Amino acid sequence: MEIVETHCHLNNEQYISDLPAVLERARTIGVIQFMNVGWDLPSSEKAVQQAELFPDMKAVIGIHPHDASTASDEALTQLEALAANDKVAAWGEIGLDYYYDNSPRDIQRQAFRRQMAIAQQLDLPIVIHSREATQDTLAVLKEFAPLHGVMHCFSGSWETAEICIDMGLYIGFAGPITFKNARRLREVVTNVPLERIVVETDCPYLSPEPVRGRRNEPANLSHILAKLANLKQREMEEVAQITTVNAKNVFRLLNRL
Repeated sequence: MEIVETHCHLNNEQYISDLPAVLERARTIGVIQFMNVGWDLPSSEKAVQQAELFPDMKAVIGIHPHDASTASDEALTQLEALAANDKVAAWGEIGLDYYYDNSPRDIQRQAFRRQMAIAQQLDLPIVIHSREATQDTLAVLKEFAPLHGVMHCFSGSWETAEICIDMGLYIGFAGPITFKNARRLREVVTNVPLERIVVETDCPYLSPEPVRGRRNEPANLSHILAKLANLKQREMEEVAQITTVNAKNVFRLLNRL
C-alpha cells in the first residue's frame, strides 16, 4: 500500500527530537511522500531545508492567514525566490481564517490575493486554508479560477466542496472525519467523489481517533484511511491507491518520485 501525506508540519518544533523516527513509522505503514508545509517565511525555509535532507519529502511554502501581517513585500519576494528550489511542490497554506482573526481580515484578504497571484504566475499548485470564511474564500478563489490545488482539512458543506471541485480543486480530509461529533462532515465525505479526495494529517494537530489528544504524526494516516474506506464502503487498499494517484496528480509528482 502506497500513501501520500499531503499536509504535515514536520517543521514544527514538536519534532525536533525525533523526526527520523516519525518518518520511519510513517514509511512502515506505506507513506511514500511527505508534503511538508510552511506557515510563514522561516517555517517555509525550514520546510525546504528538511526536504533537501529526505528524498521522500517535498516542501509547500507560503504565509498562513494567521501570519498574514508578516506578508511584506520583502517576505513575499524571498518566498518567490525560494520557490525556485526543485523541492518546492506547491504554495500554501494560504487563505482566510475568521475564527481566530490573528491578522486583521483586510490584511488576510490582501495577503491571500497576492499569494494566489504569485502561485499562478509560478504555475504552482495551491493549498488553501479556510475557517469561518467560506464566502470570502470562494470569492477570492473565483477571481483566479480555474485552479489546481487542495482545499486543506476541509470542514465545509457539500455545496462548498462542489464549488471548489468545479474550480479544479481536490478536497483534503484529515483527522476530524474520525471524530465522534463529525456527523455532518462525514456526510460531506460520502458525497465527494473518491477521485477528488486526498488524505492528510495536518500534524502535529488534529490527531484522529483513537489517538486523539496525543501529538499527531503521518503514521496516523492509517486511521484516516480506514474511516474513509468505511464511509465509502471500499477496501482500504483501494482507497489508498486512488487517493495516492490523486495526490500525485495535484502535486505533479508522477514524474518526480
